Amino acid sequence: MAKNVKIYSTPACPYCQKAKLFLSELNVPYEDVDVSLDSQAAEEMIQKSSQMGVPVLDIEGQIIVGFDKERIKRALGL
Repeated sequence: MAKNVKIYSTPACPYCQKAKLFLSELNVPYEDVDVSLDSQAAEEMIQKSSQMGVPVLDIEGQIIVGFDKERIKRALGL
C-alpha cells in the first residue's frame, strides 16, 4: 500500500532535489510543496517540524528533517 508522502522543499535546495530523486528511484509517489512560493505551507512545515530548513518530509505523519536515506526507508517500511 502506498504511503502518504509530502516533501516541503525549495527549488534552490540541493538536498531537496536528492530527496525527491531518492523517492522517485524507490517509485514512491509524493506531494512536493514549494515553501518558497507558499507561505501557508511554510508555516505548516514549521509547525510540524519546528524547523525552518528544508527538506522536511512528512511520511504518514512521521517527520524527517533533512535528507536521511535510512530514516526515509524505515518510515516507508523498506
